[in-house]
Amino acid sequence: MRHSHDGPEHSHGPGADHTDHTHDTIDLSVVAPLATDLSVPDHELSPSELGRRGFLRRAGLLGATAAAVSVFAEAGPAAASTASTASPMPTPARPPTGQYHWLAGDHHIHTQHSSDAQYRVADQVQHGSAFGLDWMVITDHGSLTHARLGVEKVNPDIVDARNRFKDRTLVFQGLEWNIPAAEHGTVFVHPGKNEVAVLKEFENGFDGVVNGWGASTSDNERHLEGLDFLAASVSSKRVSDAAFFANHPARKGLDSPHEIRGWRTRQPRIALGMEGAPGHQAAGIKAPLGAGSGRGFYDNSPTADSFAAYPLESYITYGGFDWMTSTVGGLWDSLLAEGQPWWITANSDSHTIYLDDSVRGGAGTQAEFDANGRYLDPVHGTVGPKATNGDFWPGYYSKTHVGAEDFTYAAVMEGLRAGRIYVDHGGLTRSVDVTVRPRGSAAPGTPLGSVRSVTKGERLELQVTVGAANLPNWAQFVPKLARIDVIRGGVTGLASDTDTFSAPATKVVYQRDVSRAGDRIAFTYDLGPASEPFYVRVRGTDGNRSAVGLGGASVDPMGPAADVQGDADPWADLWFYTNPIWVLPR
Repeated sequence: MRHSHDGPEHSHGPGADHTDHTHDTIDLSVVAPLATDLSVPDHELSPSELGRRGFLRRAGLLGATAAAVSVFAEAGPAAASTASTASPMPTPARPPTGQYHWLAGDHHIHTQHSSDAQYRVADQVQHGSAFGLDWMVITDHGSLTHARLGVEKVNPDIVDARNRFKDRTLVFQGLEWNIPAAEHGTVFVHPGKNEVAVLKEFENGFDGVVNGWGASTSDNERHLEGLDFLAASVSSKRVSDAAFFANHPARKGLDSPHEIRGWRTRQPRIALGMEGAPGHQAAGIKAPLGAGSGRGFYDNSPTADSFAAYPLESYITYGGFDWMTSTVGGLWDSLLAEGQPWWITANSDSHTIYLDDSVRGGAGTQAEFDANGRYLDPVHGTVGPKATNGDFWPGYYSKTHVGAEDFTYAAVMEGLRAGRIYVDHGGLTRSVDVTVRPRGSAAPGTPLGSVRSVTKGERLELQVTVGAANLPNWAQFVPKLARIDVIRGGVTGLASDTDTFSAPATKVVYQRDVSRAGDRIAFTYDLGPASEPFYVRVRGTDGNRSAVGLGGASVDPMGPAADVQGDADPWADLWFYTNPIWVLPR
């Protein structure tokens, strides 16, 4: 199956670059219920379940602090019970070639059903599809009005978009959850007859704003029953699948390290990751040409609800990426070093589009929105293009690429859960393929998001293949990839302090100049003999703006530079990031 869009840098299917996944690997992305249920003896497990249990044991994630148990002691038994009874998701058939389709998407998009947005679902989907997206999630803000009216009112528009774009772009329904005591997050479900009912019950029962659980208190932090509800909705087959990703996690300092760990361990099949790069990327363009803010509207300072230990440099972006992701040896790496499968994405957070001249129809007032659950359809304005709008259309600048086994909703969700994900900005790459394989072998490698279990001492290599951009992006220039970095960290097991946000053993181990490379960039990096557990991930840049990383030159000699508040052209500083691959000697 092959799908094509009218736009540059977009292809998937048999003719595109793929990651072959015929190698027998342990999939870390699914913390299997039987593997975490210690009442089931080893000899009753299937080989794959036994492999997963072995990984969890070696990573320190099984035993007294089993992977499905919450960090909040009071919630532990209930959370463990819910997770242990969750049934596996259906797995679609693999493509005939045993390869993945790399499908570009965006899980954070707003419409006229959000009080601070204005576009129709059709507007967002038509533009996203034209700009190369294969899948999208409509995520209007959780609120009293949305909980009362919006979930139902937006659904017919989403169903209509599915019918219109069914051969081009998959359209999920979700919402932006006000996480109790924390920031926002995407919640979405597999389409089906109960999608509206499940999302409506979720928002009314568990949204932090709707239920008054917004303040960062320990009592509000415990209100994570919404994750249990989603897991139960899947296990009872009300919906086929459900997922949660944290959005713009460092923007206000609200998402503490222990909360992030708590979400993942509470429901590991539902809580999958976070935005590695926020939306609102046009917001940093210098006034009067732009909003003159920070990329992502990251222009905040600590408040009483912020996690006090976060440094001031966490409130800005670096090369357009969130501090949690862009800091080598930082918070994201601290999770990966524990063996926690916590994936990163990149999205538009599209509300109002940079230089668009449209306005809300009708009076466009909050009262009108509250009465109708939506604004009237947008119309052309009278003041011309608005440079203060901070967003791009979905797919125009940010993309989350998912390795899926088919062009289906189930396959996209399975690929997201598996961590077969890389992200890029501004069309910096045409394709990215990263695997781990035996040194000197031509055999298929272990793909992103997976674990390679090897004999101790086996020599391995990282295979990196990148399709360079060869057509203009939507800013009408051809991006040039200048450098690719390999980042490696040891797997040290669970941290004794759940508020840890550093991984001292993680560093950049290799930087390759590819500025003179051609259309296809391919190289191997010798990982050496596997003696201890480790993980590896990759990033790349156009090389326009680099600086010594926050961990120092010995950790990151040439990483993304801090974005300048009020003067950060997103097109002049492009990066891509992959999710990790783990290696576990046995």
